[in-house]
Amino acid sequence: MALSKKFLKTKPVCKVKFEVEKTQVENGEAIYLVGDFNDWDENAIPMKKLKSGKYTVTVDLETGRDYQFRYLAGSKWFNDSEPDRTETTPYGDCENSVVSV
Repeated sequence: MALSKKFLKTKPVCKVKFEVEKTQVENGEAIYLVGDFNDWDENAIPMKKLKSGKYTVTVDLETGRDYQFRYLAGSKWFNDSEPDRTETTPYGDCENSVVSV
């Protein structure tokens, strides 16, 4: 998994590309990107499956902020393998990936 960032010169926006390797998903399940940038809506941002088997999606995020997120495949939640950092959830039951833009 990987994050890549492209900062726009004309707007305070960063295009963040989220990628998930095919080994993270079983049986071709759909994957969703879920985070505080979409109010943790489990269906708001589906990821696209590429021919290589990877899943990807690009999201425009306002700069100058940190965003917590996770991936959801079926009923399985998992984190990015290379986030900018992780933070414990307010519930203390797991950690969320964080991207800083």
